[in-house]
Amino acid sequence: MAETTPMMRQYKEIKSQTSDCILFFRLGDFYEMFDDDARTASRELDLTLTTRDRAKENPDERTPMCGVPYHSSEAYIARLLAKGYKVAICEQTEDPALAKGLVSRDVVRIITPGTVIFSSMLDERKSNYIASVYLDASSGAVCFADISTGEFSLASFSENNETHIVNELGRYRPAEAVLNAGASESSAISAYVSSSAGCPFQTADQRFSFMESAALICEQFSVSDLDGLGLGDNPAAVCAAGALLSYIHETQKTDLSHINSLNFYTSGQFMELDLYTRRNLELTETLRSGEKRGSLLWVLDSTKTSMGGRLLRSWLEKPLLTPAAINRRLNAVGELFGDGVIRGELRLALREIGDIERLIGRIVYGSANCRDLVALSSSVEKLPEIKRLLTPMKASALRELSQLDDLQDIKFKIDRAICDEPPFSVREGGMIRSGYSEEVDKLRQLSENGNEAVAAIAAAERERTGIKKLRIGYNKVFGYYIEIPRSQSSEVPENYIRKQTLANCERFITEELKELETSLLNAKDRLTALEYELFTELREDIAKEVLRIQRTAALVAEADVLASLAENAAKNNYCMPEIDLSGIIDIRDGRHPVVERTQPDGLFVPNDTYLDTFGNRTAIITGPNMAGKSTYMRQTALIVLMAQIGSFVPAKSARIGIVDRIFTRIGASDDLASGQSTFMVEMSEVAQIIKNATSKSLLILDEIGRGTSTFDGMAIARAVLEHCTDKKKLGAKTMFATHYHELTALEDELEGVKNYNISAKKRGDEVIFLRKIVPGGADDSYGIEVAKLAGVPDSVIRRAKAVLSSLESKENVRHESAFSAEEEPQISLGSVAAEAVASRLRSIDLNTLTPIEAMNLLFELKRGVE
Repeated sequence: MAETTPMMRQYKEIKSQTSDCILFFRLGDFYEMFDDDARTASRELDLTLTTRDRAKENPDERTPMCGVPYHSSEAYIARLLAKGYKVAICEQTEDPALAKGLVSRDVVRIITPGTVIFSSMLDERKSNYIASVYLDASSGAVCFADISTGEFSLASFSENNETHIVNELGRYRPAEAVLNAGASESSAISAYVSSSAGCPFQTADQRFSFMESAALICEQFSVSDLDGLGLGDNPAAVCAAGALLSYIHETQKTDLSHINSLNFYTSGQFMELDLYTRRNLELTETLRSGEKRGSLLWVLDSTKTSMGGRLLRSWLEKPLLTPAAINRRLNAVGELFGDGVIRGELRLALREIGDIERLIGRIVYGSANCRDLVALSSSVEKLPEIKRLLTPMKASALRELSQLDDLQDIKFKIDRAICDEPPFSVREGGMIRSGYSEEVDKLRQLSENGNEAVAAIAAAERERTGIKKLRIGYNKVFGYYIEIPRSQSSEVPENYIRKQTLANCERFITEELKELETSLLNAKDRLTALEYELFTELREDIAKEVLRIQRTAALVAEADVLASLAENAAKNNYCMPEIDLSGIIDIRDGRHPVVERTQPDGLFVPNDTYLDTFGNRTAIITGPNMAGKSTYMRQTALIVLMAQIGSFVPAKSARIGIVDRIFTRIGASDDLASGQSTFMVEMSEVAQIIKNATSKSLLILDEIGRGTSTFDGMAIARAVLEHCTDKKKLGAKTMFATHYHELTALEDELEGVKNYNISAKKRGDEVIFLRKIVPGGADDSYGIEVAKLAGVPDSVIRRAKAVLSSLESKENVRHESAFSAEEEPQISLGSVAAEAVASRLRSIDLNTLTPIEAMNLLFELKRGVE
């Protein structure tokens, strides 16, 4: 077997350090892959698989290989990440022209789903998070980072840890996760990460060391101790944050100074939304297709910047719980709502602003090119206009936004150094503006005007020497030379150095000419290197201003969100809600924000809602299928949630007493993956609601108990309803839709229960849904009429009516028999058979009776009375 080449030895050594990644090994203008990596990449990326060592006779000894151009590698990397692979980027770490022997190489970063920074791989309106989860017997914590923007958030919990952690994972939806052993062994957490979120994860217990984590945190956030970040008495949070920093540093291998602020919060700071509620209310994506269109975010997102789009999504996922914070936003939205001119001009200015958050992230990271710097300069150009528009505003939030740093000094630096239309690559020159560097200008002039420089020297020498036939030539042996006829060789100056004598002429060089030659031959290479050097200096200089730029980006994003909410309020006829701690939800002419946008005729029937903590805690809602019960309940939940993010709401007026959580149990389907039936899924959701809700929560319960038999379902529905209504047990504000009309009797039996129904009119065999909520219970479910509307064949409809008529007749007979039971008993208690049956029943111990014994007993008794 032939000896391994030095380059392949280098490759194998680097590959051994990144065995869990596909290694992109830089060779010239390509990233090459070898051996198993080449086979995998060839299969996954549809690349042609070739081999090295083709001279070897045995094909098994040849090294499989394939490659992709480095300048178009992002698309290939994105495809590999989407298929669950990690990619290690190995670059040449020295100039091949200066290398002695083999060029040194090293892994410069490892790209994973949660550590992507390339804009081509990211959704500009959605953050890309990586998470770490820590769980032990008494506490839990979860940490999230978006390294493309520098966002770093941390939450910890001391009770119901698994539930809270799963809810936070659902809120952030990480693209990748790192778990400690405790979290990995938790069925709820591991199931969510692997199934519901579908993100790759690894168990890495060694990363969660408290001492190492504490040191990493203090170093990253420039604090002397953990108390400065509020983590002094929270080891779970320290371990989660430290583990994530450890993973990010290990994979990115570069400056991460844009991660400079830690947002630490505990339960109770924001409204916690569980997975079911987030899904059922379709906050950011629809339940059926998973698309943004048709969700609440689709309705509310009129933001002009990518940063604003991400911030609005974050606000939707984290509604506020304090009136002061909510009213701060509402007042700002209200002022912009009332001044359409300022709002319009502000949104026009915002439209010109790029993704400053991710631009500064790439600048700090060292991956930004000249076009990124120009994009930053173009964005900064509009900041003085935004500041001018916000300065006269009176709302406290807008006054704070008007104090933004307009970063004009940074714009000046970029504009002075970088030309207006720089090339994509920073390694090919042509990006430094003329006049920025005297040396660049000189080299550029030499590079572009070399012939003119040679001609100028020739003219100067002819004039100085008086030799009219003096000329300057060039060949590869001598380079540039001065050629003089032999007849005038005696007239050459003393500083001429003879290099060659020919039959008719002699050739000379001078120091000036050799300097020009060196300059001309090296000008392009030196120019390219110098431009790159100046560019990196500028990039590093701007990176030092990361805190200023991030603060400005955050303020711009907030201004964008507030202006977007004001624009939607004006366009959709929303009102400003009144926010307090009264516990009252009083909505007049409320509308569903999404449904009204999707109505083809633009008509939506508004409805009132009134709930409080006293006599109107529970609303039992009955009515036909398709009449709008679920839409009505969802609209109430969405109006409350919109109010608590600081948005105007679709209503004539609204008073919202803050709710701590919103729970929904709407619809259900089989969970085949975990072997759970529709009813089991439903009961699991109900169990979570009862376990986690408080008297300040809002519960939306739709048709509890429908997945089992009628009497079991009705019993469960009533028990759940009684529990939710009872102040001693829960006493939460509850909207309860049901087809069990018997439950309407609870209005007279339980304090705090009120009946409502969706009105409908029946005209012959047709039913017309009026969509209006009115007091009282429904008198019919109109099931057959709804089946007809759905397109069920007429023959089936006719048969259903006949069966219904028969069942109703039997039900009437049963009731009549029950009323006359004393006059005409069905079984004469005085008969011998009846006495025998009664005696036999008294002798049975029901507590020890098995199912098969019960069946045998039933047959025995039946024979006894025949």
